[in-house]
This record gives sequence, C-alpha cells and structure tokens, in this order.
Amino acid sequence: MHPSGTYRVQIRPEFGFKDTADLADYLADLGVSHLYTAPILTAAPGSEHGYDVVDHTKVNPALGGEEGRVALKAALDAAGLGLVVDIVPNHAGVAVAAANPTWWDVLKNGQDSPYATFYDIDWSRGRLLIPVLADEPDALDQLRVEDGELHYFDKRFPIADGTGEGTPREVHDRQHYELVNWTRGDTELNYRRFFAIVDLAGLRVEDPEVFEATHREILRWYAEGAVQGLRVDHPDGLRDPGGYLQRLREAAPDAWLVIEKILEPGEEMPDWPVAGTTGYDAMAEVCGVFVDVTTEAFFDTLDRHLTGGETSWHDLVHQTKYHLATTQLAAENARMCRLVPEIERAGEALAELAACFPVYRSYLPFGARHLARARSEAGRRRPGLIPALDRVTARLRNPADELALRFQQYTGAVMAKGVEDTAFYRYTRFTARNEVGNDPSKFGVNLDEFHDTAQERQRRWPVGMTSLSTHDTKRSEDVRARLAVLSELPGDWTEVVRRWVRVAPLPDPAMAHLIWQAAVGAWPLDRERLHAYALKSARESGVGTSWTRPDEKFEAALRQMIDRIYDDPALHGEVAAFAESITAPGWSNSLGQKLVQLTMPGVPDVYQGTELWDYSLVDPDNRRPVDFAARREMLARLDDGWQPPVDAGGAAKLLVTSRTLRLRRQRPELFTRYRPVYAEGRVSEHVVAFDRGGVVAVATRLPVGLSRHGGWDDTTLTLDGHTWTEVFTNTSYGGNRLSVAELLRTYPVALLVKE
Repeated sequence: MHPSGTYRVQIRPEFGFKDTADLADYLADLGVSHLYTAPILTAAPGSEHGYDVVDHTKVNPALGGEEGRVALKAALDAAGLGLVVDIVPNHAGVAVAAANPTWWDVLKNGQDSPYATFYDIDWSRGRLLIPVLADEPDALDQLRVEDGELHYFDKRFPIADGTGEGTPREVHDRQHYELVNWTRGDTELNYRRFFAIVDLAGLRVEDPEVFEATHREILRWYAEGAVQGLRVDHPDGLRDPGGYLQRLREAAPDAWLVIEKILEPGEEMPDWPVAGTTGYDAMAEVCGVFVDVTTEAFFDTLDRHLTGGETSWHDLVHQTKYHLATTQLAAENARMCRLVPEIERAGEALAELAACFPVYRSYLPFGARHLARARSEAGRRRPGLIPALDRVTARLRNPADELALRFQQYTGAVMAKGVEDTAFYRYTRFTARNEVGNDPSKFGVNLDEFHDTAQERQRRWPVGMTSLSTHDTKRSEDVRARLAVLSELPGDWTEVVRRWVRVAPLPDPAMAHLIWQAAVGAWPLDRERLHAYALKSARESGVGTSWTRPDEKFEAALRQMIDRIYDDPALHGEVAAFAESITAPGWSNSLGQKLVQLTMPGVPDVYQGTELWDYSLVDPDNRRPVDFAARREMLARLDDGWQPPVDAGGAAKLLVTSRTLRLRRQRPELFTRYRPVYAEGRVSEHVVAFDRGGVVAVATRLPVGLSRHGGWDDTTLTLDGHTWTEVFTNTSYGGNRLSVAELLRTYPVALLVKE
C-alpha cells in the first residue's frame, strides 16, 4: 500500500525519536498516512542531518537508539500511521575515522581488510590518501602517537600491527594510508566521494556483500512491519542504479520506493521498479504555473541593467560545470584518464562532455541520446578537441566499459556541483525559478503545459512523491510563491531594486539581486538569518568570495550591505513596505500551490512546518525548529469550526492542508484519474482546475492581474449536473455551471467533492 500523504520530519539529535513519537497524534489529525524521516542509522558524531552514516548495523544512539525506534513504532501504530525512512546507499561518513568501524579497519589493514572492497578505492595508486593536513610544509611534524593511535590535533587514525615503533613521522610512513594536505583532496584523491566532499566516501553497493551489510538493519525494520516505505538518497552516484533498485525491490517487494532522482524538464526516467521520484519535477511544474510567463523580457532587461551584460543560462552552466569538472572533481577525472592513457587530451574531452551533458546522467543503454547530444555540443564548442572527443565517446557508448560506468557517475556530480551549488547563485534574474529540478531559463509554465505533465504523471508515475519544500530546496514554497508575484509587477520591482542597489551597493551586482529577492521573499527576517544566507550564497557562487578562498574585503562589503537594510530607517521602511505589498497575493499563490500539489497525481509530502506560512531560505535555515504546539492548537480551533481569514497567521494554509490530506486518506478512490477543467469567461486564464475522478481542485493564478481586471466577473466552471460540496467552507453547489466568483468568495482556492 502506498501512502496517501507523508510528512517529512528532520529527525536529529535535538529532536529525536521521543520528540518525533510525540507528533504521531498531531500528524494523524493533520491527515497524513505516513511519517517520513531523515536517515536514522548511526551517523557521524554531532551530525545534524544523518546522511553521513558511519555504522549500518544499528540505529543512531544520538536519536534514542533501538529503544527509541521501537517506541516510535508503537506511537505510530497507535495513531494508525506508517513510516517512510530515508536511506543512503551511495556513501558513508569518514570524517571521524574512529566512529566508522569499517573505514577504521580499512585504514588499519589496507587491502587485507575484509572491508577493503566496501569502498570505491583505487588501490593501484598506492596508499589511501586522506586530505586532512593544514596547508603548511611542516604539517606532518604535528603528528603524535598516543594510546596506540596516530593523532593529528583532534583527528585519530589507527596504526597497523607491528608498525608502531619510531617517530610519529616514521610510523605514519608505514601505514596503509597517507595523510596529505587538504588542498590535494580535489586533485589527487584515490577514493570516490559524494560530489566533492572528502568526508563522505563512496560505497560499492553493487557488490552483493556490501549491499547486504549496509541494508541488513533497514530490511529488518521492513520485515518486522515497522517501515513501509524507503526514500533512496542520490541514486545517481551509484555505479548501477537500475541494478541496485532491482535488488532493493527484491529485498522489499511490497515497500513504497521513491528515489531522489532529479529530472531535467522533459527528461524521462528509466522504467525502474520504483513508485517514482521524490518530486522535484512536480515542484517545478506547480510553482511555474503561478508565474506570469509574459513578463520574461522585463526581467531580462533588468538583469542586463544590473549586471552590465547579458547572461546566457546555458553558457553560464557550461562554464560552471567545466570549472567544477576540472577543479573540485579533478580527482575523478584523473581516475578516468588512467583508463585511457592512449588518448591524448582525454581529461579535457571528458570534462567537456560532462559540461555539455544535458541531464544529470545516463543509464546505458537508456539515455544514450544524451551522450550523442553532449558530443555534438562539445564538438561545436571545442572543434580542436574533436579527435579526442570521438575516441573517448566511442568508449563511453559501451555500457560494460569501466570508463563508461565511471563517466555516468561523474556527470551527475558535475551537474549537481556546477548547477545547483554554483550557477543557481550566479544566475539571479528571477530566483523563484532557481530550484532543483528546474531550468531557470524556463521562466514559467502555461496552463496547457501543466495539464500535459500532470496527465503524463498520472499515466506513468501515479504514486510517486510530489513536494513543494524539502531540506534541499534553495528557498521554501512560500518564499517562491511570494516571489512569483514579482512576475506580475516587473515595473514596480525594477523601480525599487534599481534604487536599492544604489543605496546599498555590492561589488557583485548579480549577488545583490539575489539577496534583494531573498529579503522581500522572506520578510520579515532578522539580520542574522539574512547575514548567514548572504554569506553562504556568495561563497557558493564563488565570484566575490568562496569557501576555500574567503575574500574578507568582499565579505565585509556584503555585511555592510545587509546592515544597511536594517540600520537605514528609510531603506528598512521601503523594504518592509514593498514586502507587505506582495504578501497578500503571495498568500494566494501559496494556497494555490499547496492545493495543486496536494491534489495532483502522486503522493504529496509536507515538509516540516510548511502547513503554516513558512518563509525559510536554504539549508540550514530550513532546518530551524518548528513550533508544533502552535500548530496543534490551531488545528484544534479549525476542528471546532473556526473559519479563518487568509491573513490569520497561516491558518488558511493549515485548513487547506489538513482537509485535503484527510480527504485523500479517507476517499482514495476519488483521486484515481486526471482531467483538466478549463474555465470560461473574460479572465478564465486565472483559473487552474482539474478533476481527479470525483474531486475537483480549483486555484487562483496570477492574482495581481486578476485584481487589475476587477475580479472574476462572468468566469464559470462547467461540471456535470451533480451536487458538489466545497470542502473548505462546507458549502453545497448544484447545477453544471458554477460561478468562480461565488466559489472563491472566501478563499482563493476550492476543493469540490461530488455528493
């Protein structure tokens, strides 16, 4: 049985199993069928996210251990809820070597370790390189031998049997690992990482022994009935995602499996034995249909004015991807080059092909056309590289070739680091569309496009996950909904932002535009939150400053810009006033997005806290504590008959969320089909509506334009002749032509159930 709806909780040491168990009755009242948690296996000490698993044999003691997990199961059982757990097959945490028993054994015993094949290590390069040393010529002189271990400040490493005599330096030189300067991690590392993170070492789950060892505990939970669903983190990093998912399906035949597969617009997923993706593709479609696609040229003009030039998204992406492919991911490139020593300029050719690859990766033979497209584009950009491109591409077409297998892992990392973590912070003309799974050059989504993709989802992946906010989104659903209002007010936005960049200048104008959008999108937010967001964004962008080479002068200018927003009364007042002016239409968009996501084909997920207004920015801002007591109290008031106005602290969003989730849980047969419903009348384009097979969802789009037209006027919806009950107001409607003005008199959304 697939869930009817899930609720994501960022379970972590300060909010562990007990706190999560205490939510069970609230989540049941909210209407979800399943709790959906962050990873719960033992993670690195102090981990706030759980994706750095160090011990696959037991549940995380920092969350409450096995006793806490069992208590959580009991609480969920009592509330009639199931459990979906996030699992991490691609990598393991190695930052604290002593916390990971398999990694510790590999460091101690090298290739003689029973776990030597657990990790994707290139032993042909000699000792295992560990990039932890300071960038100082005498760093190795800081080594100490203590308690039978090799210590470097607070880091500990094992000493192989019989090698502990002599100076610390001599002891070090006898080990199966070599501690090296941290700057060598990107260029010389001889183990596969998660993207460019040296603290996360790639696992070889394609090996049945490794699969069994890393999944035994997870599958025990499934076998005992404690877990009904699994969310698979980053399958694109695996050597053989399809083979892995087939093995997982065989081990958990009845589990609801969803995968964190990021599809580019228009990309199809292989026919794997899964329910679908985690919903980034749906997010792009839902958010896009609330954007006014007719104003794109205004934002292009504003971007040119602010930055002094014309930015091509596709050229920018090529630039950032190629840079990442040859710098932070140079070690992976070099490892592939060692497979083709006979090809001159192979490294350049591989990096160029990765930079031109139009999607995250292929799964040969599926997706071979993407390689052909990359080859064509690479040849156009680098004609002098054509001989190397042809020779490399000939190898990359063979699904069994080791080079092809590694290249497919490489392109996903290049895309993620080059686009999500770099280009998204440089291309800032309209950041409501800078989101994972979306192409920001696609300004919005028209009604026909939205209905077409929804019908395709109903046909192919009817029980995949849909989402609006996740722990990985760059800005929350309500920030994006408010920013979508800017697409209806291009002149107003142009006027204020051009004035603000003069009053509070920044050397990087594209970054300045990103920060101004974040400020009005998340306002009111305190100074510290905006400071933290701006600093992370600037370092991710890598233009004025970076993580590896912070530029104090630029970062001082950045702090000065943010401080000016709060310390200059006139500027502060302007920002607050503009944010207030787009807040009400932003609420309309938020409610519309939420209803569409909750009712469209797929299983809707609600990210923690987003059942009320939530104006969060990128991680870690979106992991802030959630006030569940306030949400409980508000839900109880709604159940007592309170009909909240739209401006009542998010209560209207809670009403929409709870009533829709409850209906999906109680009447799943009403959500089995998809038919677009088109409005008629002078402003019909402001309605997005569809029939799921007995339930009709109706939402307002482009609310500013609607108000300019004077409201709904003669707009109607044509339904069949039954009587319909509107869920949020409990109002009955009869006949086959419904007045939209009457239907949306109380809220900008409606949910009609056939009586």
